[in-house]
Amino acid sequence: ATSEWTLDYPPFFAWFEYALSHIAKYFDPQMLVVENLNYTSRATIFFQRLSVIFTDTLFIYAVHECCRCINGKRAAKDILEKPTFILAVLLLWNFGLLIVDHIHFQYNGFLFGLMLLSVARLCQKRYLEGALLFAVLLHFKHIYMYVAPAYGIYLLRSYCFTANNADGSLKWRSFSFLHVTLLGLIVCLVSALSLGPFLVLGQLPQVISRLFPFKRGLCHAYWAPNFWALYNAMDKALTILGLKCNFLDSTKIPKASMTGGLVQEFQHTVLPSVTPLATLICTFIAILPSVFCLWFKPQGPRGFLQCLVLCALSSFMFGWHVHEKAILLAILPLSLLSIQRAKDAGIYLILTTTGHFSLFPLLFTPPELPIKILLMLLFTVYSFSSLKSLFR
Repeated sequence: ATSEWTLDYPPFFAWFEYALSHIAKYFDPQMLVVENLNYTSRATIFFQRLSVIFTDTLFIYAVHECCRCINGKRAAKDILEKPTFILAVLLLWNFGLLIVDHIHFQYNGFLFGLMLLSVARLCQKRYLEGALLFAVLLHFKHIYMYVAPAYGIYLLRSYCFTANNADGSLKWRSFSFLHVTLLGLIVCLVSALSLGPFLVLGQLPQVISRLFPFKRGLCHAYWAPNFWALYNAMDKALTILGLKCNFLDSTKIPKASMTGGLVQEFQHTVLPSVTPLATLICTFIAILPSVFCLWFKPQGPRGFLQCLVLCALSSFMFGWHVHEKAILLAILPLSLLSIQRAKDAGIYLILTTTGHFSLFPLLFTPPELPIKILLMLLFTVYSFSSLKSLFR
């Protein structure tokens, strides 16, 4: 209640920040005063940057594990042309992750490290470890709920059904209730550890209301380039046309914005206003084909990664109040596919180029302009040249 910014992260992230605070007090205790809004100092900035770099060690380890279990198209004598080296660079030097964490300042590398590590464990058929890591990740940042269908269906299909028939179909006698029970215990125990104290203290409604701040608006402040951005633009164009043609009364047009990082409500002028339920339904419909394909036409880890990417893209295109950085939820897993097949590499190059460009509004000060252009050019040139060399 002391700040205009809402606390919209799950409990595990709060514990993470609480742990950081015990170290931060040795750098500058003033940064820990709740009422000390918009406070800054050299020591604070130094600690923030140092904490991001330190927690990125988990991301580095996760990349290492992914490189171990992902096989490239071919071997190469030159280490610079090896698929594992290219994958490591595409992940560790990812332009979007670099600017979002180290310039815009957040802890996405740490969170994506958990996700990639869970993906690596599933590819290694260490299903329980992968499920545990993803359950923990959900209680660090609930945006990963969008890719939960891919995890759920893949674990059910690959882990809970212990035997396949010759034709690839499944029978219930091959269903392992023990495996389902183990997965259920993991989810329940992690959820109890995270939400249990709030449930006991009667504070769970507070947590839920902050995790899903629906009054923030349909789109984020800078408009992630998704379906609702086009919808807003169309409404704006129709509004201007209506005013010029005297179809609309300018005194009755809502003054509220359709976007914003802060808490606010809005109404469209011409087109019907979009509700959170409508975005949820659209997202669910967009996710269904990839989930059905994962269940009925399983392709192992490759099929799981494809479904994960499509779930992430569906949520980006149709989700409520999508942040620009959410495109990384699709770009990073797609990196693992890009080194295995030329078709996936082509899709990756298109998505990274357009997706990373959409992150530019997050860095809006003049000194940052040459930095972000140079960094993106370097990463884009390397992506095109390395993947072209791999699939030549």
